[in-house]
Amino acid sequence: MTAKINLAEPYEAVPLPKEAVSVSVAHTLDDLMQVMAIRSVVYMGEQFCPYDEEFDGNDLAGATHLIARVGSQPVGVIRLRWFADFAKLERLTVLPTCRGGAVPRALLDAAFELAAKKGYRRIMGHTQVRLAPVLMRLGKVKVREGRKRFTFSDHEYVETIRELTPPEDAVTMDSDPLVILRPEGAWDRPGVLDHSAARPATNPH
Repeated sequence: MTAKINLAEPYEAVPLPKEAVSVSVAHTLDDLMQVMAIRSVVYMGEQFCPYDEEFDGNDLAGATHLIARVGSQPVGVIRLRWFADFAKLERLTVLPTCRGGAVPRALLDAAFELAAKKGYRRIMGHTQVRLAPVLMRLGKVKVREGRKRFTFSDHEYVETIRELTPPEDAVTMDSDPLVILRPEGAWDRPGVLDHSAARPATNPH
């Protein structure tokens, strides 16, 4: 949860049942365009964030983006970045009409589940001080002890953290090679390379 988390509700949010929200990993260029559109509407449109501060050079460098949708419409996004012993939760963004709880909660749950499946045991974020109580309630994060507040992009932040428990089928170096080759977040479903394994090895000729 970096830069400019926006879960405050200056608008009338539409109550949504949990079942109405789906979350998926951005795999295609169209998915990424939806991510950028949501962030542009909220951060640049609502908060007047400078372009180069919002699109900071980390969107294509070791990042995974999640998209929340209601039906076919994107309504919220979140970014994850991966470090050696922790995952970083960033850019949690929800459209004004969907800030009632179901969408941000679904994004957070999906992010925690994805990080745990990749074997991470800690996920941290930079959370606006005014929004820390919201993230503590929705995501059960804790403010890190002994760490000072800091400021960037016109907001004051604290570091937050949540401990994770990887599942028994978390992806590791010892996982089936074809599982590791599957698309991000889809390790439980055979992918195109699984199907290609049915062909015998014929290269080099």
